[in-house]
Amino acid sequence: MPTFRIERQCQGVIAGIDEAGRGPLAGPVTAAAVIVRDLALPRKLARMIDDSKKLTVEEREDIFARLHDCAAVSISIGMATVDEIDRINILQATFLAMQRALAGLGCVPDIALVDGNQPPKQLGCAVRTVIGGDALSLSIAAASIVAKVTRDRLMRELAPSCPHYGWERNVGYGTPEHRAAIDQYGPSQHHRMSFMPMPLFAVSAEYRDRVVHDSDSPDIVDNISN
Repeated sequence: MPTFRIERQCQGVIAGIDEAGRGPLAGPVTAAAVIVRDLALPRKLARMIDDSKKLTVEEREDIFARLHDCAAVSISIGMATVDEIDRINILQATFLAMQRALAGLGCVPDIALVDGNQPPKQLGCAVRTVIGGDALSLSIAAASIVAKVTRDRLMRELAPSCPHYGWERNVGYGTPEHRAAIDQYGPSQHHRMSFMPMPLFAVSAEYRDRVVHDSDSPDIVDNISN
């Protein structure tokens, strides 16, 4: 279970940062920056927080709501769009989402604890990477939950406008259902054309004219909330 052990090795204001959505075939990559004031965090909530991958949908939603309602927690979300992912690659887009998340906190932390082994550049503060951080650091684990819930909700909101792909179930990941729909209907405007198998469609005249565009699709940028 994640604890504040790593946070207590640092000084000053500490933000945990994590992302959701590096691997899917569709939708943005999302990052969350979370500042948790450990002495003021309710013990029950602290015991509930864990790596988002270990929690059920219902558990994540419950913790997400409690984090937003908790005065001891500050939260910000950042996203990088599909176009940005395709233009600068998924790693750099992830770093961009992290920069946006941190900038939205309204204060500059003294240090950011970032899940993984690659430090984002230009965060404006000191950075410490933590491999497997969402299972070790409570701040990072909280960020992992916030990022995951935010992105999953967005993909479910997009699902009715692009009904073939099953995003209400797979939230953009490359499940057999999702890949079969891409094969049958071609990619949508929300698909990452730099991710396989989309480049195969991009060079095929047969599919290039079948790309799904829906003017009623929710605007991803408008769904970013701090």
